[in-house]
Amino acid sequence: MRITRTGGGRGRRAAAVTTTVLTASALLLTGCSSDDGDDSNASDSNGNITLKLADFGQFGYKEAGLFDQYHKLHPNITVKEDTTSDEQVYYPKLLQQLNANSGLADVTGIEVGRIKEVVDTQAGKFADLSKSINVGDWVSWKEKQATAKDGTVIGAGTDIGPMSLCYRKDLFKQAGLPSDRDAVAKAVAGGWEDYLQLGEQYKQKAPSGTFFMDSASAMYNAVVSSSDQQYYDADGKAVYKDSESVKQGWNLAAEAASKKLSGGLAQFQDPWKAALRKGKIASMVCPAWMAAQISTESGDAYKGKWDITRAPGTAAANWGGSFLAVPKSGKHVKEAIELVKWLTAPEQQAAVFKAVGVFPSNKGAYELASVKTAKLPYFSDAPIGQIYADEAKSIPEAVLGPKDGVIKDTISTQINNMEQRGTKPDKAWKDATETIDKAIG
Repeated sequence: MRITRTGGGRGRRAAAVTTTVLTASALLLTGCSSDDGDDSNASDSNGNITLKLADFGQFGYKEAGLFDQYHKLHPNITVKEDTTSDEQVYYPKLLQQLNANSGLADVTGIEVGRIKEVVDTQAGKFADLSKSINVGDWVSWKEKQATAKDGTVIGAGTDIGPMSLCYRKDLFKQAGLPSDRDAVAKAVAGGWEDYLQLGEQYKQKAPSGTFFMDSASAMYNAVVSSSDQQYYDADGKAVYKDSESVKQGWNLAAEAASKKLSGGLAQFQDPWKAALRKGKIASMVCPAWMAAQISTESGDAYKGKWDITRAPGTAAANWGGSFLAVPKSGKHVKEAIELVKWLTAPEQQAAVFKAVGVFPSNKGAYELASVKTAKLPYFSDAPIGQIYADEAKSIPEAVLGPKDGVIKDTISTQINNMEQRGTKPDKAWKDATETIDKAIG
């Protein structure tokens, strides 16, 4: 599913990750500043070139110092990043550039909720990476998402969003709930139904002004993301109306809304940020990249009060992730491909994980000490390297569709309406399906 990065997306300040060992490459990393000037394809008489990398939200390369490091390894190459904070602004512009075959960066980021549409309609505009990267180095389902029917691979996987559950152990304790991460995992081991039951228990003794969860739409996304069939079938037909995972997620969200277990807070918007800052949220669906958001918005006052445990149930889930692609129209396609290969290699993905907390999709990173032993001090030293790696290896291969992002966003909006406006589930579903059918044709 698509990560909504409105207003900075994954967070402009990263959650600090600690490890028992620092790799040699991590010790070399320093920060660098990006330049939004249009220097794409720039070169001089001495063979010095500038590669422009366009992305959205926070990919973490600047924060990990990777552009400076790459310049040290390749003195004739300077990488400049052009970042758009909101992916929903970034993607339409990318489509316009692709259709015009003009204005494209040397390297461009593509969000997982868009990759199917790009693969189906724009694959010919991108360089084939299948001869440059070993697709087997990534978790099995990741590179398949960026592979066209003819076998060409248009994107190298960056991060993924293996699911966990973030919770305030102090609020859980005050409400008489288990607060140890193993005990919490056991309490929700039966699935998201158990999670709602825990929410009902929380509500009975909830500290004043707090909510069990931030958003029922976030829980909905987690439920759907754990299924191999979500919004489309293998033949490319939109089946969201009959999808079992969509039905389950919708019904659970409707239940959470009716029982007022949620704050009805649209994620990443100002009220959501304020609720975190004021310590009003007790638990949250937590793909790997969410930890940085929580620590950024909650601030130092709640350090050590948050913890992370495994997501409810036994089905692993992924929410989010992106790719790096190389447009054929660039003047330095060969150099751009080499940059993509380097940025998505295990050591660099591990460095980004250490810097901003987004989890690698390259399996080789999972065996590096900086990932394998990673803990988050903000979240009570939760062993996130272990939690996320175990999850990542068992996430089902989901069928993606060209309008996954549109469908997910529309349904999420109607779930918010149930929470915030009291819209009845039947009407909310009717409104969602009518909007979706108009959008996808």
